[in-house]
Amino acid sequence: VQLQASGGGLVQAGGSLRLSCTASGGIFSVNGMGWYRQAPGMDRNFVAAIHRTGGYLSYAESVKGRFTMSRDNAWNTVYLQMNSLEPEDTAVYYCAAGPSVITSNLRSQSAYPYWGQGTLVTVSS
Repeated sequence: VQLQASGGGLVQAGGSLRLSCTASGGIFSVNGMGWYRQAPGMDRNFVAAIHRTGGYLSYAESVKGRFTMSRDNAWNTVYLQMNSLEPEDTAVYYCAAGPSVITSNLRSQSAYPYWGQGTLVTVSS
């Protein structure tokens, strides 16, 4: 499975961005997809994830109410709509996918063997 993330850029605080992640090659095997982010000098952290069964969603507390993850009907593209962006949201955002994702490991990086290249989001104050 190959993942291609896009949509990052520079935005002022309070602004919005929409990230996209398109999957190809064996997407039928994927049952969960997630977004993670890594700020400079920090560990990579969970942002949001969606499970294929029932569209179960999970969000990090820091983005609840501001970020919305969604997918297309073909399940080959997921989106992350980011509103009310804050300077603390500045990071490289990665999308991830996995074939053995269940609701109990939906937030765990170890559930995702496939990763995209990352897209940089910079929020200026």
